[in-house]
Amino acid sequence: MSYTVLKALHIIFMVSWFAGLFYIVRLFIYHTEAQDKGEQEKKILGEQFKIMERKLWWIITTPAMVLTVLFGTLMLIENTALLKLGWMHLKLTFVVLLLVYHFICQKIMRKLDKNSFTWNSNQLRLWNEVATLGLVAIVFLVIMKNSLNWIYGTVGFFATAVALMIGIKIYKRIRNKQ
Repeated sequence: MSYTVLKALHIIFMVSWFAGLFYIVRLFIYHTEAQDKGEQEKKILGEQFKIMERKLWWIITTPAMVLTVLFGTLMLIENTALLKLGWMHLKLTFVVLLLVYHFICQKIMRKLDKNSFTWNSNQLRLWNEVATLGLVAIVFLVIMKNSLNWIYGTVGFFATAVALMIGIKIYKRIRNKQ
């Protein structure tokens, strides 16, 4: 398999992985908010969210994660020179952090499956933005590589985080008014 085919497959499954990570936390938010409903509605919604979470996680998100890592590893085997580049070390650090994020999401899903709600919907909204920050960091690193000015990159990263937090606060205010 050529390097460009490996890269294309890596990108395709990375997009699928992120889609799953973004959506699973949205499901967690809806699942958690369903606990404020009446008993019958809470039970019906809770069971439906459990089914949706399991299917999304085990049919899309986790297989996409495995294939992203597999094709990324094959790319590194095909082009070992990448392992000598500083930006690649930083990207791989973010990938490891993303894997940690993935498995924390899995832990949250298992708790919700046991009707243990330890995160509220606002905490989950913030948690959802962690994946967004990871995506921004990884994409900018890969696209800009060594041309990235680290001062602007760092400021941009934190500006994105602040913009996301402000957006969440605005959304919460609008939602509370309704």
